[in-house]
Amino acid sequence: MATGKQQKIQCEIKTDLNLLLECLKYQMDHPASQKEALLTIYSACQQNSNASDYFREIGGLLFIHGLAKSSVHSMVKEAALFTLGGLAETNVFSQQMLCTSGLFKDLHKVLTNKDSSVNLKRMSVYVLLVLVSNNKSGQTHVRESGCLDVLLHLFRTIISASQGNLLDQNISQYQLWSSVCSTLCACVNNPQNDDNQRTCSLVFPYAKDLLQSSIKPEIVRPICSFIGLTVANNSKIQCVFVSIGGLAVLDKLLVKLTHNSLENSSNTKLAVVVTKTLDACITDNRDLPKYSIVPNLLTLLSNNFLDPGEQFSIILTLGHCTESCGKILFYIYAIYVNLKLTLRHS
Repeated sequence: MATGKQQKIQCEIKTDLNLLLECLKYQMDHPASQKEALLTIYSACQQNSNASDYFREIGGLLFIHGLAKSSVHSMVKEAALFTLGGLAETNVFSQQMLCTSGLFKDLHKVLTNKDSSVNLKRMSVYVLLVLVSNNKSGQTHVRESGCLDVLLHLFRTIISASQGNLLDQNISQYQLWSSVCSTLCACVNNPQNDDNQRTCSLVFPYAKDLLQSSIKPEIVRPICSFIGLTVANNSKIQCVFVSIGGLAVLDKLLVKLTHNSLENSSNTKLAVVVTKTLDACITDNRDLPKYSIVPNLLTLLSNNFLDPGEQFSIILTLGHCTESCGKILFYIYAIYVNLKLTLRHS
C-alpha cells in the first residue's frame, strides 16, 4: 500500500504528464519545445512504470504515435519515435498497443524514404526492435509489412565487404547498421521464428563475405550474433549456411583469431564469440572432419585469457562436435591429453 509521500509523488507525476501532453498538443509551431517535452516524458516513464501506464491511459501514447507520423519537423519525428520506443520497451501493455499493422507501415515508409535522415531511420529501427522483442505478433508484423525485407536491404547495403572501415569514416551509418543487426536478431529469436529465419538466411552470402574481409570486433560480433540466432535449432537453415561455405569461413576466422589470441585478450574474446556461432551451426552437421574446428578449439581452450564461462562454451561446442560426428572422438581424447600436459607444466 502506498504511503502518503508516495501518493503525493504519484499525483505530481500525473500532473506533470498531463501538462507535458498539453504542451505537445499546443506547441505544434515550436519543434524545440515539443522535442524537450517528449524527452521529459521519456525520462519520467523510464523511471516509473505507473507513469507509463497513466500516460497511456490519458491517450499520450497514441498522440505521440500520431505526432511521429504527421509532424513536418525531423527533430520532432526523431524524438517521438525515440519516446515511443522507450515507452514500449519498459511496458508490455504499451508494446501491445503499438504493435499494429499501421505503425509497421509507417515505419516502413520512413525507412524507404530517400529523404529520411540516418538518425530518423535509426530511431525507426529502434522502435521495430522494441516491437519484435519477445513478441511473436511483432515478428509476424515485421515480415508481413515488408519491414523485414527493408532491414535486410539495409544490412546488405550500409556496409560492403570493401568498406570495412566504415566505422572509422561514418559512425552514424555504422550505428544504424549495428541497430539493424540487433533488430534482425530479435526478429528470429525468442520466440524462435522459422519463417523469419528462412527469410534472413537470404543474406548469408553477404554476411559470409563480410566475415572474410574483416576481423574487427565491431563487425564480427553483430554478424556472428545474427548468424547464430538465424540458424539456431533449425537444421534446414544450418544446411543452407554450410552449403554456401559459411562453416568454412567461420573455421578460417577461428584460425586467425586463435593464432593471434595467445598475446591478445580481445582476439581471445572474439574467438569465443565465433566458437558460439560455430556451435549453433554444427549441431546437426556431419561433415566436420574436413575442417580444423576441433584442433583450433583445443588450442583456444589452453589460452590463459579465458574465464570459466568461456571455457565452458568451448567445451560445450566440442561436445556437440562429438554428437555430430563420431570420428571426432579422437580429437576429444587429444584434448584430454593436452590439458593434462598443460596442467603438468603450469
